[in-house]
Amino acid sequence: MTGHYLQFDDLFSFFYVTIIRNEVRELLVDGEIIECAFMTVRDQVIFTDKRIFVVNVQGFTGKKVSYISYPYSKVQYYGIQTAGVWDIDSELILAFNNGAVLQFDFKTAVDITMLNNLISKYVL
Repeated sequence: MTGHYLQFDDLFSFFYVTIIRNEVRELLVDGEIIECAFMTVRDQVIFTDKRIFVVNVQGFTGKKVSYISYPYSKVQYYGIQTAGVWDIDSELILAFNNGAVLQFDFKTAVDITMLNNLISKYVL
């Protein structure tokens, strides 16, 4: 597969959050609605009604931050993997028109079916 592959489970799996970084709210367009959000210790992924917003905090001090927007309109295909007996994390995989592939691992408390339905609502 061409393109680049980004995997967001290197150290921690994502879990639900209700607090969104202030600077993210400033980057949303008028009328854009946050559907749900997840975070690791420092990174965050936000699902809105228009896109997936990835916040990647970098460096020792965390002052360097990347904000990456992945519009649903560019998703070519996606899939989920539910948690198992020994593998307690679930996964969401999204492939984009430019060849980029994102993979997110989520803790068992995350309803991966809800995420599937959310993505389906905006991609199909």
